[in-house]
This record gives sequence, structure tokens and C-alpha cells, in this order.
Amino acid sequence: MIFITFEGPEGSGKTTQIQLLERYLKSRNIDVVKTREPGGSILAEKIRELLLDPENKKMAPSAELLLYLASRAQHVQDKIMPALKNGKAVICDRFSDSTMAYQGYARGISKDLIKNLDTFATCGLKPDLTLYIDIDVGLGLRRARKRSGSKDRLELEKASFHNKVRKGYLALAKKEPRRIKVICGERTIEEISEQILFYTRKILKK
Repeated sequence: MIFITFEGPEGSGKTTQIQLLERYLKSRNIDVVKTREPGGSILAEKIRELLLDPENKKMAPSAELLLYLASRAQHVQDKIMPALKNGKAVICDRFSDSTMAYQGYARGISKDLIKNLDTFATCGLKPDLTLYIDIDVGLGLRRARKRSGSKDRLELEKASFHNKVRKGYLALAKKEPRRIKVICGERTIEEISEQILFYTRKILKK
């Protein structure tokens, strides 16, 4: 059917917008599977716990990358591909672009290596539409910490790391403007939702 991913820095408001898009698609009688990364399936969720546990702050960048890709490979096999083959729309909170932004642009791991490993992990699956919600790093981190009350391993990273992540996302959007749409996350929830629905309707018409 259709594969839509949401991307954005910490605290960008993805969760709220995913819920609104899910509601819209269901109102059009479209069968929707909502999922997330890391995680999304039983084994992938166990890997998520390892990745986000603040106790694991000494995790090597190479180990981090491979754990994300292991989680994605299982997630694609267990949930995403079966749903798409059954004609369902899939909305995923983070996917391959997160890995490129966080591990490639922010951690400094070879982007070509990440691309090749990710293609292997996903069997070449790419989203039809990626909605990147852009927000100031400081504002996003304050929102994220207020929301959860505690910090996961990535939220503990310095602002300089998160600025690299944001720059990475914007660079990816510049490379693939047809697929990745940049949306200002500092607008109202309603304004952001309208922009998301505009891009979604265009994809559904194809």
C-alpha cells in the first residue's frame, strides 16, 4: 500500500502527528499499521531496551550502529513487509534516515558503510514519504525531558551532538526533496498536521 516514516530530533512532536495521521487514514477506510524504531516487534523491542538504556553510555559507536540495524532487520521482516504485502498503510516513527543522521552525521561513521548495511537490513525497502519535523535543538530537548521526566541514552548526549543530527537530517532532505519533506515543528499542532495531510494526499493520489 504505502509506507510513511516520521523523522525528527528529540522532542519534535512526531508522536502527536503520527496519531493524527493514523486517525485521518482510518477515516478514509485505509487499514493502518503504526509502528516505531528502534523496536516494533518482540525481538526488536528487546534490542531497543539495550540501545536506550542510560546505563549503556559506554556503548561503542560500531556496536550501536549494528544493534540499530539488527533491530530494523527484524522489524522489517516481522512487521513492515507483511503489512505492506497485505495492502496496509504503514506509519513508522523513525527508520533508515535516523541511522544516517545519528550514526552517520553525528557519530561520524562512514555514510557509504551505513547505506550498504542498511540496504542489506531492509532488503532495499524505502519509504514512499518521509516527514521530517524540524525544531530547534534546545527547544526539542526541553520538550523531550519534560515529557518523559527522565533521559534515555541519546537524550543524555550534548547539544553539539544533537545539532549534528539536525544538520544531518537537513542534508538528507536536500538530497532527496521528493521523498523527504521538511516541516517546521515550531508551528501549531493543527498547522503541522495540515502540512502533513497535504503531502500524504499527494502520495495517495499516485
